[in-house]
This record gives sequence, structure tokens and C-alpha cells, in this order.
Amino acid sequence: MRWSSSLQASPLIAGDAFSALGEEARADFDSISVDVALPCGIILFQESTPGLRVFLLHSGRVKLSCTSRDARTLLLKIALPGDILGLSAVVSGGHYEITAKTICPTILRSAMGGPFRSFLAKHGEASLLAARTLSEAYRTAFLQVRRLALSRSSASRLAGVLLEWGAAESVGKQEMRLTMALTHEELANLVGCSRETVTRNLGQFQRQKLIVIHGVSILIPFPKKLGRIAA
Repeated sequence: MRWSSSLQASPLIAGDAFSALGEEARADFDSISVDVALPCGIILFQESTPGLRVFLLHSGRVKLSCTSRDARTLLLKIALPGDILGLSAVVSGGHYEITAKTICPTILRSAMGGPFRSFLAKHGEASLLAARTLSEAYRTAFLQVRRLALSRSSASRLAGVLLEWGAAESVGKQEMRLTMALTHEELANLVGCSRETVTRNLGQFQRQKLIVIHGVSILIPFPKKLGRIAA
């Protein structure tokens, strides 16, 4: 698709990697970026294609996945507001390692790779923040591998994912609420089990009153109790 937008560049949201930039760096970032509003189901970029743009997620969610040689799809992560997408490929001047696709109406800040690299070269503070973001992405990937390899059960892995999403959507609140934008099949792919196992575990969590499901909305009334399963 052609990337363009009539939206004005909006202020960086709290929690964005670049929200800590100084006034001059912020102004320069605003000058090279634009906000783009997208519906559900739009591919931002596809694995193995040139890294042309970087995206800063303002609102909504983006599914990050990759495919195997036999065309199986592995769901890696659900990107949340504040995440930067495509950073590794744009900084290296290489290709995207993954595919990014919106799973609900989404607003992103987008910048072309060339101007973005020049921006990083000019502002050392932005380069440091980009390095921290890449480091955090590495840490997240490591934790994902560890969770899949070392978690005692599928229930433990599923509880961990629900708590992670709930924490991101309910900052500073005792109870957590989240919107489940994935099918049970996609959720099973993320936690490394079958769709039937995910459905069974969610049902068990409900019977234990660890979660309350209303349509696509999930309430976690006592995160600490669910956390004991995730530990």
C-alpha cells in the first residue's frame, strides 16, 4: 500500500521509546514522521522484504509473526502501544525478519529509513534510546524462548501471556482488563500448545474465578493468584 496520511504528527505518548527525547530531537523526529491510521488486517511489512520504514505504535495492536520453510506460521508477539516496529531492519539497512499485521484499528507514527538513520546519527540521545529498544527486544525474545522451553505447563505459559497483556493495558490498576484480539488457534500458536488445550485452560481459569470473559474482553480480578500459575 502507499503510505500517506492527512493526520498531523501527534505528540509522543508516555512509554514510547522516544518520549524521553529533548525538545530539539523531538522536533526533528516530528519533521520526518507522520501518523497513519489503519484498519484491522493491514500488513505493515513482510519478512524478507527491504526495511524501508520504522513504525512507532500509538494505539491498537500489531501481530508479529514469521514463517518456516514448510510455510507454517509462528506467532512471535503482539506489539502494544509504545513499541517500535521494524527498527532492527531499518537501522541495519537490511531486510525485515518478521511480518507485522494490524489485528484491530491502529494508529502508528511512521518514518522512512533514510531520514530516520540520519536522525539517529544527528542525535546521540535518540541512538541510545534505539539501542535500548533493540536490547529490550532481544530480552523479550529470550524470555519467550525460555517460557516455551522451561514453563512447567501450557496453563503456566497461557497465564503468563494474559498477565503480560493485562499489565500493558491496565497500568496502575489492581485488577487487569484486556481485549483478546486473537483466536484460540493463534493463542495456542503463541504459547506452544493445541487450540483445544487453550480452550480447556481458559475454561479452567474461569471456573477458578481467575478470569472473567465477556466476549472479547477478559477481566483478571486477582492478578497475583493468576501469577502463581504463571510462576
